[in-house]
Amino acid sequence: MLELNDIAKPILRWAGGKSWLLKHLNEILPEKGFNNYHEPFLGGASIFLALNPRFSFLSDLNVELIETYETLRDFPEQVISSLSKHINEEDYYYFLRDFEPPNQIERASKFIFLNQTSYNGIYRVNLKGKYNVPYGHRSKKILEPDKLISVSKRLQAVKFQKGDFSIVLENVKKNDLVFLDPPYTVSHNNNGFIKYNHKLFSLDDQIRLSMVIDEIKIRGAYYILTNAAHERIRDIFDKGDTLLKKSRANLIGGSQAQRGTTEEYIFTNTL
Repeated sequence: MLELNDIAKPILRWAGGKSWLLKHLNEILPEKGFNNYHEPFLGGASIFLALNPRFSFLSDLNVELIETYETLRDFPEQVISSLSKHINEEDYYYFLRDFEPPNQIERASKFIFLNQTSYNGIYRVNLKGKYNVPYGHRSKKILEPDKLISVSKRLQAVKFQKGDFSIVLENVKKNDLVFLDPPYTVSHNNNGFIKYNHKLFSLDDQIRLSMVIDEIKIRGAYYILTNAAHERIRDIFDKGDTLLKKSRANLIGGSQAQRGTTEEYIFTNTL
């Protein structure tokens, strides 16, 4: 059983993060356990860090994100040392945002620093692929060595990959567990579409993901999928498996974001 007091906390703020799901994990994890763990939409990695699997295959389409985790796994002390040199001030933030670090250590510390000091923890790039999120005016302590070391230790038994979510099928085997947390294409609890997320992850991508889940099931593996509580999503992922609806706080978003409570679906074949 998952012990909530033994959970390593994420080092990154990530829009759509799944920390809210932690209190529900014990009710949906496979009763007899699982072998390897897979997560192709890694983001802030809160579920992976909570589960602390024996061996994991972790991936994401965000190349900078994956490199940051790889670097923290392999060079935690150097990343901490580099982070200690950054200054949480607006002018410095914009200087660093435009700076091109010469090596992976400094790229990783830049990524972590910008994530922790940016506006609302959003990852966004312009048409040229340059990170363009404004300064967040956050007073929170940026350097937390103990947290970074804890995460680094949990990353030791991980194989990282960079690419589309379908890459997960390269390694999934019987009795493995696949956690899927795609960008949400539709807005929650209504019939509208979110334009930004539709570009990031289209309805066709949702259908492709449903086909990947079909293959996961054919191989005798488990899956847990979180997605927007929307009737179109229910139709796409209805496979006769368990469907749960959970409420969570809506904490991260832009100035037009609706704050409050949001409902989400959990699809799984673990029960």
